[in-house]
Amino acid sequence: MIKRYGNSPEPGRRYTRRPGVYAVLWDRGAILTTFQAEPTPEYQLPGGGIDKGEHPIAALHREVMEETGYHIAGIRRLGAFRRFTFLPEYDLWAEKLCTVYLARPGLRIGPPTEAGHRAVWMQPEAGLRLLGNPGDRAMLALALRQLESGSGPR
Repeated sequence: MIKRYGNSPEPGRRYTRRPGVYAVLWDRGAILTTFQAEPTPEYQLPGGGIDKGEHPIAALHREVMEETGYHIAGIRRLGAFRRFTFLPEYDLWAEKLCTVYLARPGLRIGPPTEAGHRAVWMQPEAGLRLLGNPGDRAMLALALRQLESGSGPR
């Protein structure tokens, strides 16, 4: 069973399953996040939904590029979680199945192409406080434990 973070599903409400991929992007002691201005301003791990027929790693590359403007490398699976939430941009109640990877940001191609997103570097301790959902914060904490033990990218 994949651990759930956040609200329990509401009885009687129909949720659409939405698989997605996200990344803890680590470089020289800092993390690269995205700030999404709307519908609710929040810091997030870069990532998003997997399109039908799309490979998860291809989706991760695409989503990180759209939300941060960076290529990524050194990708390895970190963990997964699920959350039940309303997605106002799609007018949809969703069960988000979030697979999270640890990776390094590479070459910055330009600014984010996804409207309302901004790439933001921060110290990991700030990320543990500022990331907008408890699943993202838990995955960052897991990444930090692995990095401290020497099992992640430097």
